[in-house]
Amino acid sequence: MSPRLRPGQVDFDDLTVDDISRHFGRRRAVSHITFRVPRGIVLGLLGPNGAGKSTLLAMLATLLRPSGGRIRYGAYDAADQGAALRGAIGVLGHDLFLYPELTALENLEFFAALYGVDAPRNAAALALEQAGLADRALDLVSSFSRGMRQRVALERALIHRPRLLLLDEPFTGLDDASAAALAARFALLKQAGTIVVVATHDLDLAEGMFDHAVFLREGRMLDMIDRPSALRSTYRDVMTRRTTDVGAGFSRLNQ
Repeated sequence: MSPRLRPGQVDFDDLTVDDISRHFGRRRAVSHITFRVPRGIVLGLLGPNGAGKSTLLAMLATLLRPSGGRIRYGAYDAADQGAALRGAIGVLGHDLFLYPELTALENLEFFAALYGVDAPRNAAALALEQAGLADRALDLVSSFSRGMRQRVALERALIHRPRLLLLDEPFTGLDDASAAALAARFALLKQAGTIVVVATHDLDLAEGMFDHAVFLREGRMLDMIDRPSALRSTYRDVMTRRTTDVGAGFSRLNQ
């Protein structure tokens, strides 16, 4: 067992999903998924509704325990380092977890303080600059468009500089300009060595954003493809296959 660390101390260079499954009674939401992601990589989780993407993200976030298999964060796992690992993970889901009665600056300052970030107000101001929203810092979040709220929520998930960022349908409500801004943010995160995992079914906006893509259907992994191009046609081809050898994809990610 690895030594117990205080929240915020843990760091890791890769994320390894080793034959994990999650069952809810007789329903198998996720079944025998295996892949590895090194730092500085954006991984897409692609599949239709009910494919198991959100369940898989919840397990990666340590919010849901696998029924079988193991998830490793470098040398650590959630079984003995749950609290410390959560200090190194950022999550953006369907609920943006923003307070509409607060300003954008107040929202980010609040979450920075929760994570124990030094100089939370300065960190919040810098985050808004990175989001291109510095001129709206003192405006209530209730006055923001969906795309603007999404950008603030992304900075909320990043305010503590996590090693692992998990995003569930981050393109919801985004126009082309906001999607382009998100792609630019991904590029900066890759340079910083962040591991980014994105679950989405919005293939058009996600085009060109992923270093690797895992394709899921009915809780099972159909394929893993490096630097997928023509994402919509690739998705259609993978989803129509009956059987797929995913071992080659796993081996490439381990090189």
